[in-house]
Amino acid sequence: MFETYEIGSLPKPLWIVKALRKERLSEEDLRSMREWSRIVGVEEEEKEIERKIIAGEAKRKEIRDFAALFNIRYLESTGLDFVYDGEARRIEMYEYPVKYIEGIEILDWVRSFDNKYYRKGVCKEKPRLKKPYHVEEFLFVKEHARKGVKIPITGPYTLSDWSFNEYYYHPDFFDIKRSRYKAKEEFVFDLAKEIIRPNIIALVNAGAKWIQIDEPAATTHPEEVSLFVEAFNEVVKGIDCKFSVHICYSDYSLLYPYILDLKVDHYAFEYANSGNYDRTLSLFKEYGDKKEIGLGVIDVHRDEIESPELVKERLLHAYYFLEDYTVYANPDCGLRTRSLEIAYQKLKNLVKGAEMAREEI
Repeated sequence: MFETYEIGSLPKPLWIVKALRKERLSEEDLRSMREWSRIVGVEEEEKEIERKIIAGEAKRKEIRDFAALFNIRYLESTGLDFVYDGEARRIEMYEYPVKYIEGIEILDWVRSFDNKYYRKGVCKEKPRLKKPYHVEEFLFVKEHARKGVKIPITGPYTLSDWSFNEYYYHPDFFDIKRSRYKAKEEFVFDLAKEIIRPNIIALVNAGAKWIQIDEPAATTHPEEVSLFVEAFNEVVKGIDCKFSVHICYSDYSLLYPYILDLKVDHYAFEYANSGNYDRTLSLFKEYGDKKEIGLGVIDVHRDEIESPELVKERLLHAYYFLEDYTVYANPDCGLRTRSLEIAYQKLKNLVKGAEMAREEI
């Protein structure tokens, strides 16, 4: 009960960003790099990569390998039960996979939230997978992780919803709404069959046991929730693996009753940001939905650090409210918008709060 994990992304420290850009690291950058490497336990690896960076000999792959190892140890040192590499090799959750898809052309920057942006793409022909794009990073994590491993991967509905469409077209001048839906449906299912499913099969063949499919766009268009469910099921059908779905910052009532048909083992939902636990938790009881629940008890958009006592209180509230459900503890979403210091303390308090909740039970 109350096993802990991080949703996916971690902040990219300035010393990694500058090293990848071949920019000179300042003394402050080097001090931070050394100190954090000491904290998480990668001091020896840091000395070697620092020497290469200063000498101008560090290759991008070496820098990314160090960033991934740093993130693995960073997460492990907070005490989490399941870890990944903080998406160290990914630009962000949309642009990174699109780079490996023929048929979608990357355009320019659009705003996602706050001061965060991503480069939006346009589909100009049927999507085709260049090669599975998460296997290499997974194998690195599998080799180095000392805890359980959970892999985040962006789902087909979100990739479709966040892209422009100039290829799929179903003319129906008497029902424009239906015409657009049919075009999007074909786009989503091609992404599910030709892009996401082959990636997941490759990951499972490489030894993946738990895959988290990220679908933040799932409730963006309430009339399309059934499409999200059908595409998800197409992706995972017949594959022997634990699957979770991560949907953040949503009105989860819009998912029902369609989500009852979702072939998934685990929900990773946001609660701390909204603070409306009972309304969402009551949906599980109302519909008899017995999936595992990843309870978002850490707000990733605020620097205020939740105390272990607050984490414990939130977990126990859900535990007693739901009575016989399996509850995990996690942040609402990825922590990439926070600093290393803030993210680290939030995760440590998440772990401590979960321990306290278990002790009280």
